[in-house]
Amino acid sequence: MAGWQRHEGQIIRLPLENVDTDQLIPARFMSVPRSQGYGPYLMHDLRRDAAGDLLPDFALNRARGSVLFAGRNFGSGSSREAAVYALVDAGFVAVVAPSFGDIFASNAVNNGLLPARLSADQIADLGAGETAQVDLATKTLTVGAVSARYDLDDTWREKLINGWDDIDLTLQHRERIAQYRANRAATPGAWPRAG
Repeated sequence: MAGWQRHEGQIIRLPLENVDTDQLIPARFMSVPRSQGYGPYLMHDLRRDAAGDLLPDFALNRARGSVLFAGRNFGSGSSREAAVYALVDAGFVAVVAPSFGDIFASNAVNNGLLPARLSADQIADLGAGETAQVDLATKTLTVGAVSARYDLDDTWREKLINGWDDIDLTLQHRERIAQYRANRAATPGAWPRAG
């Protein structure tokens, strides 16, 4: 996964609360190979009426974008990583919401998607602009002339900037790990002997 530091993109506003991972990608689509992409299944049922036709007023049906403004408790529910895959495969780089499901937020970062926390008031204060600039270095989101500083753990920011997942984060310490192993191996009785 490639890292990134700044992004400018079209805003899609989806002011729904409690959008869970099953709504983000219904389970019946998870048998599709990941290599085919999950973007077409993003919010599949929310975007359609009972007959399966696209709802013309639903935000994702009106325009394409890369910065999603959502309601509180976004990505709640199961640990379904495919929910993040669907957002990433649909072109989203950031989701801005007052709160996220914990596992969803962690999965998002591990897949290069920013879960930026802003209060509902901060999101409203950003106005009705069509594009947003997202800056990981300063943790700011700007719409027009209005900026807000979003909440993001510094380790998560480092992972997004460098394009790292949890394994990459550990491997940045490979020299210290190798030195520790060498020191332990030289300590009598620290490790059992082979044979």
